[in-house]
Amino acid sequence: MKIQTRSLALHGMAVAGLLLLAACGKHENETATTPPAASTVPAPAVAHTAPAPAASAPLPATTGTAAAAAASGTSAAVTPATTDVFKVDQVQMGEAVTAGYKIAKPMTSFDASQNTIYASVATTGTTTGATLSAHFSYLEGKGQDVTTISQTIATDGPATTTFKLRNPNDWPAGKYKVEIAIDGKPVTSETFEVKAA
Repeated sequence: MKIQTRSLALHGMAVAGLLLLAACGKHENETATTPPAASTVPAPAVAHTAPAPAASAPLPATTGTAAAAAASGTSAAVTPATTDVFKVDQVQMGEAVTAGYKIAKPMTSFDASQNTIYASVATTGTTTGATLSAHFSYLEGKGQDVTTISQTIATDGPATTTFKLRNPNDWPAGKYKVEIAIDGKPVTSETFEVKAA
């Protein structure tokens, strides 16, 4: 009889605890994280994306009829600014990147023995899955293609995507260019130079 009473009391306490948790709204939120899509790029090239650190920005000022309507208590249609358009803000080249994928020391001239060259692309705006690509070419002679690296990214604000160009041997001296494209449409380019050893 004592064992049955103890068992019944334990079950009652467990049910009461569950009801109490349900009543107070305590739920475990499970968020599924989708791994970034793998890029089909040559083995020596890599791309990484990181969101820019959050910064508090002032609210946009109201002007014209919207401000007058707000003061008088009436409503007026306000046209939102098109600041959510996904676009490239800046491209920098360098030989090392920070933990946030930004260029540690921007440069446009590299030694031939510098095996790794990075192109860091700062973007602004919102996208649910744009393909950002970097096409590297050697401008000397016939303008030979080096490689194209693509990365599909999704962001709801400023982000930085870094493209890593690696050569186990010395780079040929001369001028190079990286052309940045969004969904296959070129948007900007940056030139850099490799000096002879």
